[in-house]
Amino acid sequence: MSRPGLFVSFEGIDGSGKSTQARRLAAALIDAGRKVVLTREPGGSPGAEEIRALLLEGATDRWSPETELLLFTAARRDHVERVIDPALAAGEVVICDRFVDSTRIYQGLGRADLRVLVDRLHALMIGREPDLTVLIDIAPDLGLGRALARSGGEARFESFGEDLQTRMRAGFLALAEEFAPRFAVIDGGRDIETVAADVARTVDAALP
Repeated sequence: MSRPGLFVSFEGIDGSGKSTQARRLAAALIDAGRKVVLTREPGGSPGAEEIRALLLEGATDRWSPETELLLFTAARRDHVERVIDPALAAGEVVICDRFVDSTRIYQGLGRADLRVLVDRLHALMIGREPDLTVLIDIAPDLGLGRALARSGGEARFESFGEDLQTRMRAGFLALAEEFAPRFAVIDGGRDIETVAADVARTVDAALP
């Protein structure tokens, strides 16, 4: 019999190191014999990746907050249908770099007060929360410095500045309290190996 699947999301402000930790966790679980799908949002499926390009490139005011929310929800719906649900049904571990909690923060708090609408759309069109959410917590100035040092065109949210990063961090920590049963907050300001060890222990405890 196949083992039950596990849906793990990674969250945190830009530059927190969550993407690095998601990749390290996936590699460790594969080495341990687990079947793993490592994915990301926005994106993760061909259609969602096309929407990602629309969302993360171009001017920061390219879309209204409401339009942006609809695009994120459309991308997530395709991602869940085509990637996440099939993998979980097959008993695999799904590791997702960002999921709905990022939308709750960036669209629900960061750009406009759309949190109620975010939750309504999520309940209507997605209807799934991660089994475990790993929040990599880091000081806003450190995270912003890391984010701005990255190359590439996907810099829309990093360009919003440290004030937004500070609000985002507070928002993520508030979500960790609101959804405490599925959240694990890990200090991302330490060296990569130490953070990875904490992540591994946390996820090992949740694995079926």
